[in-house]
Amino acid sequence: MNTATSHTPSSSSGASARFVGTQTLLSLDTRHPFTAKSLIDAQDMHRTVMSGFTGWVDNGSPDARSQMGILSTWTVDLRRARLNLVVQSSVPADWSGVPRGALTEAPETLTVDRTFRAGDRIDFRTVVNPVRSIPPAPGSPTKTRGTRVAHTHPEHVRTWFAHRLQPSGEPAVAPNGVTRIGADADTERLALRMLPPVSSPAPHKGLRIARAEIKGMLTVTDPKAFVAALTQGIGHARAYGCGLILVR
Repeated sequence: MNTATSHTPSSSSGASARFVGTQTLLSLDTRHPFTAKSLIDAQDMHRTVMSGFTGWVDNGSPDARSQMGILSTWTVDLRRARLNLVVQSSVPADWSGVPRGALTEAPETLTVDRTFRAGDRIDFRTVVNPVRSIPPAPGSPTKTRGTRVAHTHPEHVRTWFAHRLQPSGEPAVAPNGVTRIGADADTERLALRMLPPVSSPAPHKGLRIARAEIKGMLTVTDPKAFVAALTQGIGHARAYGCGLILVR
């Protein structure tokens, strides 16, 4: 699995930026009821991830995940019946609440200290929630939110990701307000595939999150913006295993 980087950007000067962070890899048995619930219910997967960070913020805090810098992503190895879960955070995790029988091995924690420079070429993988916003209909009440519609075709996802790339010399925020990732890529050489959506049963009816995997090579163009993208993630549904960029 690619090495995930994490955490808070520290000082950057000129054409470099540094961050120090932590990632944890949990390997869970998909045949265990604890793991099976997380796979069928996106809310359960969210609770599994957040269970490692009890006590860091007030209970019920609406932005607990972002306060602790928590992002995650997961894959399933069907042959070995394993769920491989990567969790990134800005505070240490405690996974003692995960049933011992659900773990196939002890959680592995890595601390990363890495400096990125303009021109660095980086292998990456990310799972994203690729959506586009449809504005509210004319005459809708003030503050009515638009509708998010998922892209379901790899070429549309390619375009979605291209809008977040940052060619050299371009600002970190595009003219249309999209936050860029501080790196550029040859979009034709990206590997894309649609993944099964994740959802949640009642009482969370309507929660259905489209997912797509993107892999390839990035060239860093704005190290500070790149570190911000690694730290904060990209796109929507970051509470549900989307948006974390894994690099190596």
